[in-house]
Amino acid sequence: MTDHRLSIEDVNRLLADPSDQTRVQTAEKLARQFDDTSLTASERRMAEDILRLMARDAVARVRQALSENLKDNPLVPHDLAKTLAGDIDVVSVPMLQFSEVLTPEDLIEIVRGHDETKQTAIAGRKVVQADVADALAAEGAESAVTVLAGNTGAELTETSMMRIVDRFSDSEAVHDGLIKRDVLPITIAEKLVNTASESLRERLLERHALSASTAAELVLHSRERATIGLSTGSSEDSVLRLVRQLRQHQRLTPSIIVRAACMGDFIFLECAMAELAGVSLTNARELIHDSGELGLRGIHERSGLPDSVFPALRAAVDVFGHTTYDGLENDRERFSRRMIERVLTQYGDLGVDFESDDLEYLLGRMGQLPATL
Repeated sequence: MTDHRLSIEDVNRLLADPSDQTRVQTAEKLARQFDDTSLTASERRMAEDILRLMARDAVARVRQALSENLKDNPLVPHDLAKTLAGDIDVVSVPMLQFSEVLTPEDLIEIVRGHDETKQTAIAGRKVVQADVADALAAEGAESAVTVLAGNTGAELTETSMMRIVDRFSDSEAVHDGLIKRDVLPITIAEKLVNTASESLRERLLERHALSASTAAELVLHSRERATIGLSTGSSEDSVLRLVRQLRQHQRLTPSIIVRAACMGDFIFLECAMAELAGVSLTNARELIHDSGELGLRGIHERSGLPDSVFPALRAAVDVFGHTTYDGLENDRERFSRRMIERVLTQYGDLGVDFESDDLEYLLGRMGQLPATL
């Protein structure tokens, strides 16, 4: 069995034959020996000094040997780890991808150097801290961001993901990485619905917590129709962020609000009205569900929505107040069907004049939802 420890014979051979190959072998042995906890303090200091000298060797293979054998060693001095991480790619990549000695500040500094290979190595680390991920999202090359997006160990905030989608709106590889993530905020899902290719949109809806009916809407109909239902099961804060995003991009249309209301997606309606009217969600909710006419009328006028949609909203609110979940499997879907049925059954008596597209949409949605038990 080959002895991997550096010995006096190795030193003598290095003195007698300081060839590139001998230096590489010596570097490998010393680096492997460096994690030996039996080294005395003086021996470790001596080893560190020798490693620092070797880290400046003119031959890249020597420095590469150090990097490969020190990459996962937590005892490496910080200055040595940083020297190797800043070297040419063949030397730096092992340290950048694996070394826990490097700090987030070290990694961010290298990301901002805009070396694509180095950025990609950092993006592939087992854990990419949020501030490092944010730097990559802001300044990383497409190849690096693709790796980052698909790295489940990357701590990607909603802000970072939004920056990624904005920077690489045409990159199918980046979108694919995001879609593969276990958790995707609804603001990001909505953004991808409107930017990703058709095949990726189908995968987005298959993988994340969106209903089959929503998936069908996305594939068969318009993007606006697919947005309805994204709020299902989401927190109020998430839906508020979604609504603000839709408004920012001129996608918070009267039609989408009416359709959501008639399907019983009232958290979306409440958040949308609060955003348009500039009031708190609590106040919007009280006004919308006011037993009289004045509350809904008041917030409707303040929201700036056209008068033509008020009867539909009034009808939806009235029906919502008399419709309940049955508590059985798929009750949310049946609730939506009952809402649509009752609104469509009563809309003539209630003075509702649906646009033909909205009427067609609601009829189509009702046909996709399970019938009431």
